[in-house]
Amino acid sequence: MSRADADFCPNFSLYGSPHHNRYIGALGARVICDNIPGLVNKQRQLCQQHPDLMQSVGNGAQEWIRECQHQFRHHRWNCSTLDRDHTVFGRVMQRSDREAAFVYAISSAGVVYAITRSCSQGELKSCNCDPHKRGQAKDDKGTFDWGGCSDHINYGIEFAKAFVDAREKTVKDARALMNLHNNRCGRMAVKRFMKLECKCHGVSGSCELRTCWSAMSDFRRTGDYLRKKYNSAIEVTMNQDGTGFAMPAGSLRRATKNDLVYVESSPDYCVRDKAVGSLGTAGRACNKSSRGPDGCEVMCCGRGYDTTRMRRVTQCECKFRWCCAVECKDCEEFVDIHSCKAPKHADWRDQT
Repeated sequence: MSRADADFCPNFSLYGSPHHNRYIGALGARVICDNIPGLVNKQRQLCQQHPDLMQSVGNGAQEWIRECQHQFRHHRWNCSTLDRDHTVFGRVMQRSDREAAFVYAISSAGVVYAITRSCSQGELKSCNCDPHKRGQAKDDKGTFDWGGCSDHINYGIEFAKAFVDAREKTVKDARALMNLHNNRCGRMAVKRFMKLECKCHGVSGSCELRTCWSAMSDFRRTGDYLRKKYNSAIEVTMNQDGTGFAMPAGSLRRATKNDLVYVESSPDYCVRDKAVGSLGTAGRACNKSSRGPDGCEVMCCGRGYDTTRMRRVTQCECKFRWCCAVECKDCEEFVDIHSCKAPKHADWRDQT
């Protein structure tokens, strides 16, 4: 199997369907799992043993794709998918660059998040609330009783580790080592933002007694954290015995277990190039007044931009009328939309 075929993130759309239980009942877990493209043997085994978890994996995929696209919405590489590619992110994942590092971390985090959430919601046979959060405990505010339903984060982490890492353990090279490292960063990022939520008991909510439970934070916090790790990702090489990373000559610092790592430099993503998974920036909207990555100069790679004046109607001058309605006027305005020009040079045409 080639690295392209073996790349992470198979298509779990079947399990994301509301009719997935009917399919499993009609065809059996084995048939369903055998027809999910891109799984290695260990993943198929886990799929057959835990078919109900596969819907959570599919939900997690949808969640991390949305988060990835949010984090990079103003950048040349904006986490866009390539059509009809079962690896979801297409050939960009053939590379071992910063973008691949982020995708592996956020996708691993998404699986942890979705499975842990499904456990707490009672949707899975193999897990429920965290059974270790029982009895009394202490925090900086004093003693409290464990109660409610604590998110079983360790179960989510262990399943994600077994399922997601299984693919990388079939290959021993720098890319696999990089992926395993970034997968772990993603899993630990979710755990990093676990929080204690409490309910007070006592006269007039005096908090003489507290019942608390452990809960995951919103997935956006994980996305924001990993986005910062992307910005400071460290270039590495594999050491001679293939068991860890070595630093290229001139590196300013060594990678820690919490750093995202990459092996090769990123392309500029300015032009469409299927060989590296770049969709290019032709036609992308840009901000004329920004000097950041969403600015027209950066986004359009110096090619210039076209401006289109658009008519936009919005509600304005809204007033509250007793009782109980809000009345607004329709206001018309014209706005300029800037979009990047396509490359003109013959060498910049769509490459296959």
